[in-house]
Amino acid sequence: MTPIRYAIAPLQPEAHLFAVTVTVSEPDPAGQCFSLPAWIPGSYMIRDFARNIVRIRADAGGREVRLTKLDKQRWQAAPVSLADGPLTLSYEVYAWDLSVRAAHLDTTHGFFNGSSVFLCVDGQAERPCTIDIHAPAGEAYRGWRVATAMREAPGRAGAKRYGFGRYQVADYDELVDHPVEMGTFQLASFRACGAQHDVVFTGRVPQLDLERVCRDLKRICEAQIRLFEPKTAQAPFLDSNRRYVFMTMVTSDGYGGLEHRASTALICARNDLPVRGDSDTSEGYRTFLGLCSHEYFHTWNVKRIKPAAFVPYRLAEETYTPLLWLFEGFTSYYDDLVLVRSGCITDEQYIEMLAKTWNGVLRGSGRTKQSVAESSFDAWTKYYRQDENAPNAIVSYYTKGSLVALALDLTIRDKTRGRRSLDDVMRALWRRYGRGFYAPGAVQRGVTEAEVHALFDEVTGLRMGPLLRSLTEGTGELPLPALFKTFGVKADAQKPARTAALGIKVKSDEGWVRVAQVFDGGAAQAAGLSAGDLLVAIDGLRVAPGQIDKLLARYRSGDRIELHAFRRDELQVLPVTLAREPAAQFKVKLESGRHAARSRWLGQ
Repeated sequence: MTPIRYAIAPLQPEAHLFAVTVTVSEPDPAGQCFSLPAWIPGSYMIRDFARNIVRIRADAGGREVRLTKLDKQRWQAAPVSLADGPLTLSYEVYAWDLSVRAAHLDTTHGFFNGSSVFLCVDGQAERPCTIDIHAPAGEAYRGWRVATAMREAPGRAGAKRYGFGRYQVADYDELVDHPVEMGTFQLASFRACGAQHDVVFTGRVPQLDLERVCRDLKRICEAQIRLFEPKTAQAPFLDSNRRYVFMTMVTSDGYGGLEHRASTALICARNDLPVRGDSDTSEGYRTFLGLCSHEYFHTWNVKRIKPAAFVPYRLAEETYTPLLWLFEGFTSYYDDLVLVRSGCITDEQYIEMLAKTWNGVLRGSGRTKQSVAESSFDAWTKYYRQDENAPNAIVSYYTKGSLVALALDLTIRDKTRGRRSLDDVMRALWRRYGRGFYAPGAVQRGVTEAEVHALFDEVTGLRMGPLLRSLTEGTGELPLPALFKTFGVKADAQKPARTAALGIKVKSDEGWVRVAQVFDGGAAQAAGLSAGDLLVAIDGLRVAPGQIDKLLARYRSGDRIELHAFRRDELQVLPVTLAREPAAQFKVKLESGRHAARSRWLGQ
């Protein structure tokens, strides 16, 4: 089968432009159509990547071919015959999205996801593809290299790994599942259960302790591999690749990640990374390791074990599933759990992180209005398009989904007296729906909601359906305090402090303090304060950025204040009766002494 041929080059790094070509040897005789995805798997929002194509043309046999735009992301070339020669589309892509989702190019580096730069040849997405990745022209870019999990094409010129040149993939789905980083990055490698893992850092990171990063990631990766494959300890990406790549863009305050079948694209804050010679595990470094753990766990859970709605991906429009609580929420549960199981953090640090997640969910009244199944289904229009009312209207299928996983895990362990756990459910999902997903000739299928429910019953020997439906389709509080007791963990509800609270979230705005969110049941909402208002003064004293908590510290709940604020260009004078924080919070700690059930949970 003749492959589709792609080529990409940094055309003008200073103008943030990639030049891309796609060549089709056997175009549709009725007129070949091409399309660019509207979204990228793992980020459930329509992003309309085609808007970044700034000019495009088609030619065959040295003559220009008429190209008609059909809609926001599709083009059709006029019919050409085989005698005319291959059909080639040439186009330029503006790349200035410094995120893990799209493409970014400047004079310091280049990055792209295939879904934002490579047009799909409609009707020929199953064909193999070759990709020629070219270096930018100029002496200034002589030291640039390429990081990607794509396979180098055999016999290519300059076949050195991390070099520019030709790569190959099995089909378009694989093409858009291997992001590419280019530039003068730092690089290190390690082996986990025998499989090569590469670590790439782009951006200036003085005194980065790469050895420590590799040592800790090795422990995390091996713990996850052995979780899913306790007998063979075989990494999942070996079915379609030879290695895994962590590629990280380092900024002053960034955070984010996106999973791929044999790699992940990450953004992290510089100060979260370990300094050579410093052995402390800071909160920031735990955050970075948790992010890596989360995206690596996706190598099994969502990249191979998939919801049925994602097999195959339909990237032209929204694809709905009520199961993101399983694919994102369960992954969010295991990302930190693996940190403690692998010895990267202590039991006490894990419980502290768990309490932070739980109390964060409790702060938003949206948890009482939206279930995690509804949150999953509405991700396209609500979770990924949050506004000022989000805490009062929605719940995160990530954070609450992780607590649902925790509740299920502790329930299974308790009721089976430790003979079964959520680990067994994840392994069964892997064996039945994920293992060998990308192997040549494999029948790919995803899991339905009904199959998930049935699998819980089958694996645990328990009647899990009522609890599973209650936790995922209901909006009640999770029974965590009672579940913790069996595992030597104590959760005490904290009495609301008498200190005053307005019940708002604020942000600095050019020297002003602007209200970003107003929480349900708080003093600000009762007084009529709204998101977007600029706070001017409390009892005649100016509200300066970073000072509102200090002003309120002089008051107690029940006190009345006079608040001045601008709404649009009109001054509002609002009498406010200060209140306590409305949401319940818990203090969670380990009970003293050794505890067998807890050791099995945290130490497996």
